Formats: sequence, structure tokens, C-alpha cells
Amino acid sequence: MLKAVLLQLGATLLAIAISAMLFGLRGAISAGCAGFACVLPSWMFAMRLRAITRRTGTATVTAFVAGEFFKIASIVGLLVLAWALYPDLHWGALLIGLILALKANLFAFLVKT
Repeated sequence: MLKAVLLQLGATLLAIAISAMLFGLRGAISAGCAGFACVLPSWMFAMRLRAITRRTGTATVTAFVAGEFFKIASIVGLLVLAWALYPDLHWGALLIGLILALKANLFAFLVKT
């Protein structure tokens, strides 16, 4: 799970670099807001599952579903917060950051550790 979060972080940094080249500082901040809105809840979810697994030996389906629901709600909340607090939000860069961060999880299965 932590491997997926690190891949999301890498994809976020890539999105920031791409958006900075395409849209400037405004785009880099927007892509960073979207990427970190995905990375932070994913990291919290991974830490929670890790703690549950260490305590009980395995994570239950209920814990996983509840954590995933909280993660999705947190992502939406952080995106709304970014929209409310940063009036110069560039929507194209925000979408680049969001898509790259969310799709980085697909590559977690390809990376062997």
C-alpha cells in the first residue's frame, strides 16, 4: 500500500513539472493541490490499514470499505478546499494533477519490491 502512495507522490511531482512547463506557476500550484489532495488521504488510509494489520493480524473488509469511503470523501473535500482557497486555480493543470495521481496506483502492481 505504501508503494502505491509513493508512486502517487512521484506522479504528483511529475504533474507539477508538466503543469509548470505548460501553464507556469499558477498551473504548478493547481496540479500540486490536486495531487496532494490525492496523496494525503491515500497515505492516511495506508497508515490506518497498517496499524489495523499490526494490531489484529489482518484488516477486515469493513475497515477497508470504511477507510476507502473516508479517503474518497477526503479527496473531494480537499479539492473543494483548494478551489475555495486558491482563486487562480487552473482547471487544466488541476485535471492533469488529479488524473496522474489517481492513475499512478495502476503502476503499483508493476513495480516489484
